[in-house]
Amino acid sequence: MKKLSHILGIALFCSIQNLSAQTDPDQLARIKAALPVIDQICKENAEKNHLPSLVYGLVIDGKVMHFNAMGLSNIEKNIQANEQSVYRIASMSKSITAMAILQLRDAGKLKLDEPVSKYIPEIKGQKFSDDSPEITIRHLLTHAAGFPEDNPWGDRQLAISDETMLKMFKKGISFSNTPGVTYEYSNMGFAMLGYIIKKVSGETYQNFTIKNILKPLGMNNTYWDYIKVPKDQLSLGYRWVEDRWVEQPMLGDGAYGAMGGMLTTIEDYAKYMTFHLSATPSNLPESKVLKRSSLREMHQPWNLGAFNVENKNALGNPCPFVLAYGYGLRYVQDCDHHVNIGHSGGLPGFGSNWKILPQYGIGFVSFANRTYAPANALNTQILDTLIALADLKPIPLKVTPILKERQSQLVALLPTWEKAEASGIFAENFFLDYFLKSLRKESEEIYQKAGKIKKVGEMMPENNLRGSFILECENANIKISFTLSPEKPALIQEYHIRIQ
Repeated sequence: MKKLSHILGIALFCSIQNLSAQTDPDQLARIKAALPVIDQICKENAEKNHLPSLVYGLVIDGKVMHFNAMGLSNIEKNIQANEQSVYRIASMSKSITAMAILQLRDAGKLKLDEPVSKYIPEIKGQKFSDDSPEITIRHLLTHAAGFPEDNPWGDRQLAISDETMLKMFKKGISFSNTPGVTYEYSNMGFAMLGYIIKKVSGETYQNFTIKNILKPLGMNNTYWDYIKVPKDQLSLGYRWVEDRWVEQPMLGDGAYGAMGGMLTTIEDYAKYMTFHLSATPSNLPESKVLKRSSLREMHQPWNLGAFNVENKNALGNPCPFVLAYGYGLRYVQDCDHHVNIGHSGGLPGFGSNWKILPQYGIGFVSFANRTYAPANALNTQILDTLIALADLKPIPLKVTPILKERQSQLVALLPTWEKAEASGIFAENFFLDYFLKSLRKESEEIYQKAGKIKKVGEMMPENNLRGSFILECENANIKISFTLSPEKPALIQEYHIRIQ
């Protein structure tokens, strides 16, 4: 697979270079060694689920590290799926729509907590109950508008016109919940967002996103209208019916496209995933596409969706997870504290999913041309397997100067705590919550058991103001952790010591 050639200017290039610099070469070697297992899992998944074709890519360090394609993108013409194959990605489109809304918000052209009726007056006054709040843009972004889950009804609205959509709204909306109190997936809500983009920007959401997101990211093989896709690159959609594949009609480009109409390639979408992986706080120049702070805002779990206590990981071990919704994105955190961010897509003829693991700097994306192909389960299995087989480690946080300074000062005081109160490194609460006599007794006993110190380990930060380190000793290791206060300079407010 060739390297990504269209990088988002200096800002994104630097972000990618920074990510690459943090990647452990040994870890990359372990990932490469695991690729045959990944390919086998995908092959078995394609066979089991009767997928006409499956294409997928592993994204690391700003490029598709591994790409594979199997099966036919067009059965009638016997066209083999390849890296130029263009697939409809359905609801994976939603985060593109959400990103466009944030671009307009950041430009001061709208506010997320404004009522939707300001831009779509046809819905004004429509409520679940008399005491329901007005629906806001933020409600739409997070599936909190009180609309009913509308799969697969919403899929069939893809090609309707703005006029037809507005007439439907004016006729009346049926609510399942009051806005703002619960999560319920709504394609209609994202169709509304597409119309709001048009009203605010003065151009269709298709043109706005192409100009302000797709082109700047170098996504030149990404489309809203399937008619514009070169015919030999367009993947056709199929449904498995009575032991055979039945071609599904391609849905046109209309008002509901903002919820799921996009078509793209693995390489193009990898560029979008790479952009999301660049969201880590940095002093590097900002991207022209979206501020990093707004990108991180998209990733946040704004609306709780589900808590799955029956989930099992790739090794078959119980591993519950919590699912929430950000802005056009799903946020999942499992029992091992692995966080994945992404989205699935499903329309007649297609199923897809993408996930990134921000803690590890990697992502996986897969497209299939079978109705509602279970790509989410596949991608979850792939990433769980990679973590296990390649023994993946999270990208280490940088140690802040203040953490390192307080570590040195604390080590110098232990185990006697001599002149600790006069050292100036402890917050005002410290000696009210900890007592010198007890501190000295505890640390001296631990030091005696552990024996002579051979090495002071590096700080292992949890964040800028909290962390731990290991004292390697003759008989045993000592673990010391501390938390700093919010004042400046930050002082030690909490401390713990134990034999490891």
